[in-house]
Amino acid sequence: MTVASRRRPNPSFDNSFLSRLQKQFPDLLPPVIAIAIFLAIWQLFSWLPGATLPGPIQVVQDTWILILYPFYDRGGIDKGLFWQILASLKRVAISYTLAAIVGIGLGILIGTSKTMSKALDPLFQLLRTVPPLAWVPISLAALRQNEPAALFVIFITAIWPILINTAVGVKEIPQDYNNVAKVLQLSKKEYFFNILIPAALPYIFTGLRIAIGLAWLAIIAAEIVMSGIVGIGFFIWDAYQNNNVSEIILALIYIGAVGLLLDKLMAWIQTLILPPADQK
Repeated sequence: MTVASRRRPNPSFDNSFLSRLQKQFPDLLPPVIAIAIFLAIWQLFSWLPGATLPGPIQVVQDTWILILYPFYDRGGIDKGLFWQILASLKRVAISYTLAAIVGIGLGILIGTSKTMSKALDPLFQLLRTVPPLAWVPISLAALRQNEPAALFVIFITAIWPILINTAVGVKEIPQDYNNVAKVLQLSKKEYFFNILIPAALPYIFTGLRIAIGLAWLAIIAAEIVMSGIVGIGFFIWDAYQNNNVSEIILALIYIGAVGLLLDKLMAWIQTLILPPADQK
């Protein structure tokens, strides 16, 4: 009688894909569990007597067409969520870029000039505390059109963290660096590119990461109160006026996901430009 030998595991079974999956699984498990618990609690509360908000099951049932067909375009403001979000992102990209250019420039000016700092700091501290929604009526009154008014609201909201962090970064340049620049007799151009920008860059990126989140928040606030423009903010307001609560909840999920991706994008760009030791 022969004795059946045990089959040895196939070495090829433990491939690189499974190894990567095993490494990622511990990091993925906690958020998956947290999201599952949140959805379960949300669903349970939606079943309570007198509940007014739909649960996740009803949200999917009510909005499955929007989920499956995000690219539809019937003209005007009747567009899928992809086009609504894309329109908002375009506004954010334009205003955020302008805010970065102006904010970094003014931040460097304030950081290098004590006179300009004393002159402009009170004005900037006053303006930066104004909420985004408060800028909407004044921007509409001044610009008379929804599109430039929305761009201005994003710009004026996003510029302050960039400006302030840049100014702080310039002021925090070690005195040893300035002494070396004087000994080497560096020109203003050489000092700017070889000392000032590298030393202030970690602070600048901190401001840029904060500003991208504020810019995304500002465009939602601006579009909600501006009628007749394509954008995820106006989509929420239109859904509210038509009592489509499920569409509002779906839009909020997309807004949160896009905001998270924007922050991760800025963090990734920061890792490409700055060495790990200089990242804040």
